[in-house]
Amino acid sequence: MRTVYVITIFCLVLVLAGSEACGRKDAVTPEEEGPEPYTLELPAEIPSPAYDFSQNPLTKQGIALGRHLFYDPKLSRDSTISCGFCHQQFAAFGHFDHALSHGIEGRIGTRSVPTLFNLIWQTEFMWDGGVNNLEIQPLTPITDPNEMGEDLANLLQRLQADANYRKMFRAAFGTEEITSQRLFRALTQFMAIMVSFGSKYDSVMRGAPGVAFTAEEQAGYTIFRQKCAACHQEPFFTDFSYRNNGLPYLPALNDVGRMKITSNTADYLKFKVPSLRNVLKSPPYMHDGRFFDIYQVFAQYDHGVEQSNTLDPLVKNGIPLSESEQRALYMFLNTLTDPGFINNEALSEILIE
Repeated sequence: MRTVYVITIFCLVLVLAGSEACGRKDAVTPEEEGPEPYTLELPAEIPSPAYDFSQNPLTKQGIALGRHLFYDPKLSRDSTISCGFCHQQFAAFGHFDHALSHGIEGRIGTRSVPTLFNLIWQTEFMWDGGVNNLEIQPLTPITDPNEMGEDLANLLQRLQADANYRKMFRAAFGTEEITSQRLFRALTQFMAIMVSFGSKYDSVMRGAPGVAFTAEEQAGYTIFRQKCAACHQEPFFTDFSYRNNGLPYLPALNDVGRMKITSNTADYLKFKVPSLRNVLKSPPYMHDGRFFDIYQVFAQYDHGVEQSNTLDPLVKNGIPLSESEQRALYMFLNTLTDPGFINNEALSEILIE
């Protein structure tokens, strides 16, 4: 009933506004007034974002355009794969049901789909850090032959020919011209509001009234700080570094990690440390999605670490975890789930015409 009431009032306002405008020769459209600024509310205790908003200020129209683009399969060569196809909101914008990324024509990539949140605090992206600007990040999946497989020039022509997109770009940027910069900045504006700091852990840290860890969660937090926090540093639960965590090399994938980017043998089998926020909602785990259960991850660190020249010193002796410690750690990791983020309607899929 509340939705119907809001829509009815909104329509009435539009009718009244339209009647007034009919009698005025100088009436302007919302597009002519320019995009409406959007304020991103962030927790006071969180460091300032690394992303420079001065060149791409958030607007309601820019975010709406970015969301439309994010969920539109027309961005792929055969109009079957959208950004949201792989980045599923219920899985913290990871890909819940596939170990490796899936693309057009049933093609399969070589890495798992990373989750998307808190991106504006990062300066490097992808598992190997191969992209160093959030605005450029979408270019990789859009043009990758195993993902969306589209030529950027073709995509821009297709969007420019779409009357609805011309209208949305005009609302967001002032004119109907569709450029690669505007395309990527709109997507960036949408990704910028993917912020996750609303978990039980966050409430406990802020001293929210009536919120506290259970005894088992507190025990898990203690274990986490003793055995995991060196790499998965609070408040982001990652230090954004690249490490070899002792995963056995898989010849079939032939993935050497960050060394592919730097050509430095010291980076052999090093991958970006992922955030543990929403971790229980976003299997599979590791850069190649080899583990679908968090207890498999615990087992890997407990007794599966493979020795190599680039193995991180922090895991060279493994991370011993008893059964009771694993359970307690699981219970703590569950407090990192952010239901408000997972279910945020402002981030959810919309119907694409």
